[in-house]
Amino acid sequence: MSIHSQPASMLTKRALPSTSPYPDARYGKARLISLSTALPLAERDTMEPLSRRILLSQKETLFEQDEPADSIFNVTSGALRLYRILADGRRQVTGFALPGDFLGLSLLKRFAVSADALVSVTACRFERQAFIALLLMHPSLLMHLHEITGQELSRAKDMMMLLGRRNADEKIAAFLTGLQARYRQIGRSSVTLELPMGRLDIADHLGLTIETVSRTLSRLDRDGCILIVPGGVRLIDQGRLERMSAH
Repeated sequence: MSIHSQPASMLTKRALPSTSPYPDARYGKARLISLSTALPLAERDTMEPLSRRILLSQKETLFEQDEPADSIFNVTSGALRLYRILADGRRQVTGFALPGDFLGLSLLKRFAVSADALVSVTACRFERQAFIALLLMHPSLLMHLHEITGQELSRAKDMMMLLGRRNADEKIAAFLTGLQARYRQIGRSSVTLELPMGRLDIADHLGLTIETVSRTLSRLDRDGCILIVPGGVRLIDQGRLERMSAH
C-alpha cells in the first residue's frame, strides 16, 4: 500500500523516528514549500496553509501507478524513482524526482507512474480540488506552475531523444550532465553528483542493461571523464561529457 492510498487517520497514528524534526506526527503541517520551486515567497505563503507534510523512509511508495490521482505533491527533500510497469511485466524508469519537483500537476484522473523513495523523503501533499481552487484565485501562481510543467515536458522530450539512436557512452554522458543541471538549479554541488539511484535504475531509465551501465561508468572513469566516488561521481572532463551528450 502506498502512503497516498492510506487514510489520514492511519498516517497520523504512525510515530516519527525520535531523530525527526517533526515529532508531532508522520503526516503533519508543512512549514515551508521547497525553495527550489522558484516560487515567489508570497505564493509559497499562499500555498502553505493547504499543504500537509509527508515523510517516507527509503523504499516506501508515495503513490502507485493507476491509483486515483486526488493529490498533488511537492518534493522538499530526498529523491524518488518514477516508473511504469509495462504490459509485458518489464519496468521502465521514466525519471527521478528531486527537491522542488511537483508530482501530479498533469491533472490526470489516475497516476501514470509509481513513485518510490530512493532515500528518506519529505514532501508536501495538497488535496487536488483545493489546489485547483487556489490556482483559479491566483493567476500568477498558475503562471509559475505552468512554467514548472513546461520544464517537465522539456525533460520528457529530452528523454525521448536520449532513448533514440545514441550509444551507451552518449546516454550516460547526457544523463550525468542533465542531472548536473538539475542539481545546479537547487543549489547543490554541480561537480560531484550524488547518485541516490542504483545502476539498475539508471539502466531501466536509459534503456540499457546494468552490465552496460557499469562498464560505461568504469570506462569513463579510466578515461578521466569522471571519477567514481562513494555515493556518486565527480565530473572531471566536463567539456568532453557535454560534447558526448550533445550528439
